[in-house]
Amino acid sequence: MRARTRLAIGAVSAIAGAALLTGCGDAGSSGTDAPKPNASGAGCAPVAGQQLIALQDDKKLQNSDNVIPAVNSKAANPQLIAALDKVSAALDTPKLIQLNKAVNDERKTPKVAAEEFATANNLTAGIARGSGGDITVGAGNFAESQILGELYRIALTAAGYQVKVQQIGNRELYEPALEKGEIQVVPEYAATMAEFLNTKANGQNAQPVSSPDINTTVSALKPEGDKVGITFGAPAAAQDQNAFAVTQAFADKYGVRTLSELAAKCSGSATVLGGPPECEQRPFCKPGLEKTYGLSVGKFSSLDQGGPLTKSGLRDGSISVGLIFSSDGAFATS
Repeated sequence: MRARTRLAIGAVSAIAGAALLTGCGDAGSSGTDAPKPNASGAGCAPVAGQQLIALQDDKKLQNSDNVIPAVNSKAANPQLIAALDKVSAALDTPKLIQLNKAVNDERKTPKVAAEEFATANNLTAGIARGSGGDITVGAGNFAESQILGELYRIALTAAGYQVKVQQIGNRELYEPALEKGEIQVVPEYAATMAEFLNTKANGQNAQPVSSPDINTTVSALKPEGDKVGITFGAPAAAQDQNAFAVTQAFADKYGVRTLSELAAKCSGSATVLGGPPECEQRPFCKPGLEKTYGLSVGKFSSLDQGGPLTKSGLRDGSISVGLIFSSDGAFATS
């Protein structure tokens, strides 16, 4: 399980890993004895396969966790923000998936993956070079954050800054460092950061301020940042949020590409949902699937937060659908 500091399942707290529960593989978990599609109440038993796809969240259950640069307000100036916005403009979710694949599957370092991306996408073209200064870019303790930190380094170096990337750990560590100016820049996620600042200021039971619409989320995020001296650049099209994944073989067998189709065709006893233990209670996971889509599953398998247990459960036919992150390299098609 890769260490993550953002919680894409609706809470700002640490998630603990969990062991794979036994007894999750009913008859048909290998895909050989699965019920016929659309059998009323039967559900859709798992179907093993290597290629994973994300089902479309067509009713917008998840909030907009687009990548967004967060900057200490004293360091923020038009030159610096413009350089960071070049990174945002270059990134969409398919490109972020490929970057994650390069590091997690192809074993490239975040620095190498970022440099190859920058070259291939002409990232530094048009960045105005100024007088610069020293900048420390903070990164979380997971590969994607480190890749983004390296992309920020490349863009800021082109703008004339002397830049180092420092891995700091989780948000509870790097956000105070950003407020104090101990680091000047960090890659963030719009909805998660909005709720982190919201609950930090107003308590854990504060009314949520983020939304499935990125413009609404950013409009709520910026005032929260202003309160603590953090300025935000432009959000990227790239998102890293909850995604409900199935194997390509499962999608083909049952004819599902969206969560609405999953609920319509696969509600029933044979369907097994996998995810972190908290998924059973968190509003953006199992309860959200039930409330927003009307999905009823036969079993829940307690695995991990978008990590190897969940992906293995999908691929070996132990679970029908699993919660992983939308930018995971497992979604890469080549």
